Amino acid sequence: MRPEEIHDVVRILKKEIRQWPLPAIGHYVETPFTTLISCILSLRTQDKTTNAASDRLFEIANTPKKMLGTPVDVIQKAIYPVSFYRVKAQTIHKICDQLLTRFGGEVPSGLEELLELPGVGRKTANIVVTLGFRKHGIAVDTHVHRISNRLGYVRTKTPDDTEIALRKKLPRRYWIIYNDLLVAYGQNLCKPISPFCSNCKIAVYCKRVGVKTRR
Repeated sequence: MRPEEIHDVVRILKKEIRQWPLPAIGHYVETPFTTLISCILSLRTQDKTTNAASDRLFEIANTPKKMLGTPVDVIQKAIYPVSFYRVKAQTIHKICDQLLTRFGGEVPSGLEELLELPGVGRKTANIVVTLGFRKHGIAVDTHVHRISNRLGYVRTKTPDDTEIALRKKLPRRYWIIYNDLLVAYGQNLCKPISPFCSNCKIAVYCKRVGVKTRR
């Protein structure tokens, strides 16, 4: 697709995603802390499971101090059956310890500081920046990486490479919303295998890079 066509693509996607549920990471943005922890829970976990686990956990503790004061086994029980729930419970404790000892009990708003926290990668850090603080960042997960390349908007091999490419190319006013748009679209229509191209309102802009079968 031509670079200028991204404006039409974003405009169409804004309308299209209204028909689908909000992705899990968009449900818990009351504070940067709930944004961070729900994102940790969401890793390799379906949205329905993430939402239920987040609800149970935040009923018990919704601040770093309360969370660190909650035994790990209680956290494990609350977040089960998210993927790697035992590891994630330990990670949550380690994050809260760092927040209290290094950042005065507050989640840092800077990308580099967030990346220093246990278990926090670039996707999670960018989600906290964009959804938790409403600051400019570009969160790239598998859907954002796949669709950006499928459209022909970028040509990259990894999500991190996609983030770098988008920071250079994507208009800044779309940075915060880009993840939400493409995650919803990727979950419901632009599937990894055999996407629903016949129902796609942005198909006219799409190069269908890597698409071998479609519906």
